[in-house]
Amino acid sequence: QSRRSLTETRTMPGILLGDVFPNFEAETTIGKIKFHDFLGNSWGILFSHPRDFTPVCTTELACAAKISNEFKKRNVKMIALSIDSVADHLAWSKDVMAFNSDGADSPLPFPIIADDKRELSVQLGMLDPDELDKDGIPLTARCVFVIGPDKKMKLSILYPATTGRNFDELLRVIDSLQLTALKKVATPVDWKPGEKCMVIPSLSDAEAAELFPNGVTTKELPSGKKYLRYTQP
Repeated sequence: QSRRSLTETRTMPGILLGDVFPNFEAETTIGKIKFHDFLGNSWGILFSHPRDFTPVCTTELACAAKISNEFKKRNVKMIALSIDSVADHLAWSKDVMAFNSDGADSPLPFPIIADDKRELSVQLGMLDPDELDKDGIPLTARCVFVIGPDKKMKLSILYPATTGRNFDELLRVIDSLQLTALKKVATPVDWKPGEKCMVIPSLSDAEAAELFPNGVTTKELPSGKKYLRYTQP
């Protein structure tokens, strides 16, 4: 495909929050997968990379590999994507694991999707028009998609190719997503697990008192409106 047709397709909205994530089939470093079957009943995180054998991507995959047990503890299946072949992915994985000082023969603890025809990147709205390969075709941006056990997209973050991600933040938002999926709370700015949460506005005081036995505190505000309600869920 020409750059023109790729960028024209890219103007489509891609996948939006709450959409059922496409049940795509793809070749990966663990063989062919069907995405929903790969996820099973787990949560999932799909993160894309502009290119194999590039510096920022290598640091990101190395970090993801190093903390893969943190995702596993949260019942989150990890999968990466890059616009290169399975053979390239397998060779690159040795560099990634060597970067971690784990030894080039240690397997990468998650698969990488081979999207060498950019079909999935276009479908999911992943292309970065400002970062081009040697043929003038856009590379994939650094996308993060978190998918729930219901196969719906719960979170989407899009970074340009030039900016590496913060995986501590990805774990933090997954903790928030999993907590707020179970309890009628929202997490405030800079929230971390174990800290107080906000009672959602749609709950009455009586409902909140019943749902949160640890109690609810309300911050007094100049407006007199009692919407800043905190609880320890």
